[in-house]
Amino acid sequence: MQRIEDIVPAELDAEQERVYESIVAGPRGVVQGPLRIWLHSPQFADRAQALGAFCRFGSGLERRLSELAILVTGAYWKAKFEWHAHAPIGIEAGLDPLAVEAIRSGATPLFAREDEAAVYAFARELLENRRVSDATYARAKDALGPRGLVNLVGILGYYALISMTLVAFEVALPEGAANPFGD
Repeated sequence: MQRIEDIVPAELDAEQERVYESIVAGPRGVVQGPLRIWLHSPQFADRAQALGAFCRFGSGLERRLSELAILVTGAYWKAKFEWHAHAPIGIEAGLDPLAVEAIRSGATPLFAREDEAAVYAFARELLENRRVSDATYARAKDALGPRGLVNLVGILGYYALISMTLVAFEVALPEGAANPFGD
């Protein structure tokens, strides 16, 4: 059960309503998951959702690579709502369904593309070790370039924030959705 009450759009104050409408008018088109939690602090929600719009839609990384980073982060945190939302998007963006399943289950995925392998290795190493080896860094930089690498770290950080919000407040899956992590 979610730990904080869900927002009721008709009961939002003026600042919350402004942020709510800004999110709906943006590329997401909907206020769900962590965004509904963040609206309890509308200034935070406004800033976080703007960063999120950049990370998800404007980073310059190919969509399959940004979705890969999102999935690695969501799986690391076992953020079930995040996984539920982004696994289908990642597959639609071109990720191999077998690789997506391996990430979900904690296995090491096999990638046909070097850029995917580099993003996965960088993300896992940074999340698990809280640092990145020189070799992994160089591999990711070769695949993405400096700007892409900075944006990758931004995506990982933003989706860690998303995942932490989902886990801390026990945001529920949509009705009838199965828990991808089974816990």
